[in-house]
Amino acid sequence: MKLENELLRNIGSLCRCVQSVMDLKFRHYNLQRGQFIFLTRTCENPGIRQVELTSICNVDKGTTAKAVSKLEAAGYLIRKQDAGDGRAWNLFPTESGKKLYEALIQEENRELSLILQGFTEKEIDEVLRLVAKLQNNMQDHWRACR
Repeated sequence: MKLENELLRNIGSLCRCVQSVMDLKFRHYNLQRGQFIFLTRTCENPGIRQVELTSICNVDKGTTAKAVSKLEAAGYLIRKQDAGDGRAWNLFPTESGKKLYEALIQEENRELSLILQGFTEKEIDEVLRLVAKLQNNMQDHWRACR
């Protein structure tokens, strides 16, 4: 049996490289592996329910709960019980979380410009379109497997 192509391996490698760089750059803020993803999504969606954050990040509930607890302990997020549903938690960035978010986005933009170096605007648009299509296909499959 032979692998049809290297697409998934290349995408996985790219993701791990970016995540490792981000983890290294923000280690001094007490962010652990991949926690920046949960912080950025919460800053972009203040008041998001923990279950929705799980879905946006495409992880299991336990991973989200652990990351949220650590971000809360570090002073970057606060959890508030949802007024309409006492079982649900809404997440909000603290002031330090908002400041760190700015640095995270600045670094993410820097990584993007490195990754897309030498691409034309047309190529960038095409890559974005194709990767979004890949993600939609896989996300549907991932949800079906849960």
